[in-house]
Amino acid sequence: MKAILALEDGSVFHGEGFGARASACGEVCFNTSMTGYQEILTDPSYKGQIVAMTYPLIGNYGVNRQDVESWRPHVAGFVVRELSPVVSSWRADDSLGEYLSENGIPGIQGIDTRSLTKKLRVRGVLNGFLSTEDVSDEEALRHAADWHGLVGMDYVKEVTHRESFLWDETDEQSASFNLARSLAPSDARNTQAPLPSADIPIVAYDYGIKYNILRRLRQHGFKVQVVPASTPAVAALKYKPAGIFLANGPGDPSALDYAINSVRELVGTGLPIFGICLGHQVLALALGGKTFKLKFGHRGANQPVKDLVSGKVEITSQNHGFAVDPKSLPSEVVVDRINLNDQTVEGLRHKSKPIFCVQYHPEASPGPHDSTPLFAEFRSLIGVGS
Repeated sequence: MKAILALEDGSVFHGEGFGARASACGEVCFNTSMTGYQEILTDPSYKGQIVAMTYPLIGNYGVNRQDVESWRPHVAGFVVRELSPVVSSWRADDSLGEYLSENGIPGIQGIDTRSLTKKLRVRGVLNGFLSTEDVSDEEALRHAADWHGLVGMDYVKEVTHRESFLWDETDEQSASFNLARSLAPSDARNTQAPLPSADIPIVAYDYGIKYNILRRLRQHGFKVQVVPASTPAVAALKYKPAGIFLANGPGDPSALDYAINSVRELVGTGLPIFGICLGHQVLALALGGKTFKLKFGHRGANQPVKDLVSGKVEITSQNHGFAVDPKSLPSEVVVDRINLNDQTVEGLRHKSKPIFCVQYHPEASPGPHDSTPLFAEFRSLIGVGS
């Protein structure tokens, strides 16, 4: 199956198709992670994007039903240098190609992903068109040039859950696990320790929340009521939360007026608020700041972040294409973390209210665990010891 990837700048890459026989437009970006392609595919933050992996061999451990981060994969298309012809993990349920095919997502392999990544680093992310169907170069380039892009687009409404729900009521999905093979084939994850009591009720706004965020919150004693992104503040407060969590998600934060307005009202209640990724950006906008689009974004599991208070450096997992403008922030909001690669804002804290947020993913699935203490910090902010 032949495949084509066309970019709005006139570039065309020809390769071998895998996954679904389909076509898709999206913003072409790259991710530097060596593992975790299944988690990347199912991260709602990638809605509307064609993801290119910089690591050259992808697919060697296949795909399994346990490591998904949401209810389905959300990427528009997938680009790899080489798709592994062998799936060697005992945990695998499908090959990567089979998984993409089942979910209607086209993939392309055999192209020079290093050349593509260098282009995106110099030019910035580009709109693109990926097809495994019989499409000419001219038609592919036209589709790439005509696509509307991400700026001003609300993709949150397409990935958020439609109804509110209480996460893991029976405590069957959140316990810590390792990957030692179980005697029972159906139990690939062996629980190592019981969960703590869920003694802190919180509301988590689902802008595109990942399952491992929910697991981490539960592991730290939070009873998590997940609500749709469009939930008004007054409706969220009916659950009588001790704190508010603002999740990750896709697209342009400035397009989310409904989310910004709700968070602005919640800020006025005095409740502790913890935001990550898109939630961090929505919180900054609600506090009076502005956001802007990064040249090629931060996507990978090795982003260095400096805590300006302690001087410590965290290695973090990130996935975002927008950032907060530090010059736009009001005087009562302080920048307390920065990215050491480009000095962009990675963390904010309110000087007088129990509010803080970070631009990255502290749950890191997969990835470094440097930022795990942020969940205990949220507990402490609510007034309960960790």
